Amino acid sequence: MGRLGYCRAGRAAQIFRYGAHPGEEPPISGTRGSGAVFFSRCTLRCVYCQNYPWSQEGSGAEYTVEELAGILGDLRAEGCHNWNLVSPTPWLPMIVAALARVREAGQNLPVVYNTSGFERFETVRALAGKADVYLADLRYAGSEAAARGSDAAAYVECARAALLEMWRQAGPLVMDAAGIAARGVICRLLILPGLAHEACASLEWLAQQIGPKVAVSVMAQYTPVYRALGRVPWSRGITRAEYDVVCRTVERLGFTEGWIQDFGAAAGGSLAGFNMPPRGKTGN
Repeated sequence: MGRLGYCRAGRAAQIFRYGAHPGEEPPISGTRGSGAVFFSRCTLRCVYCQNYPWSQEGSGAEYTVEELAGILGDLRAEGCHNWNLVSPTPWLPMIVAALARVREAGQNLPVVYNTSGFERFETVRALAGKADVYLADLRYAGSEAAARGSDAAAYVECARAALLEMWRQAGPLVMDAAGIAARGVICRLLILPGLAHEACASLEWLAQQIGPKVAVSVMAQYTPVYRALGRVPWSRGITRAEYDVVCRTVERLGFTEGWIQDFGAAAGGSLAGFNMPPRGKTGN
């Protein structure tokens, strides 16, 4: 009791940055931006994490439930299409309380649960009725790679069970008349160096368990940063051959909903959270 766990999350929600974010999939960002809240801390410790200053090193400031509710209200007032909760899992009690406050005040937007996929089934089951859109990674297909890359040997078992529960709750992606996501599941697959075969295996699993009607977002933006530098194979970008084999698998399995990022799409200055103007408190 009273001790910090794996995520190092405390009793007050910790946020690195928030604001209108244009860098998500088209039905999430839309024309006015997604109302992204980048929470500090994470359930994974990826050696290649682009967001390591806040996901692993704890940069960010603490916010009360009232302050978090105020952030959500501000994002709605600014015209954001949704509330995009990025890596929210360590802070769910505070988030649920803040959402209740803004909704009691008559404010509402679709809630995007933006997750690495490493979730307990019970956590996702408890989100029924609280999340409208699940934007979830399916990063690995084998425990060895998950352990080496993210310190999460149980990733595949957990992420697959969680994704099936997300699908049970939200189903196929549904958009409004303006093309903005109202509910549904988007599954992200980041192609990792030396692990294109695992992305293909994840696509095979999706096709078998859910079917090609699930929206997939194939991401080619892997950039070696943080502890990936100097570590093989994490220290290099993906090859054209790795990219092509994943694209061919998407086509072969009949996926028609979603997006494939262009080969050579560099993260660079558009890393998540870095292309928004700084907002919020000063924190460590």
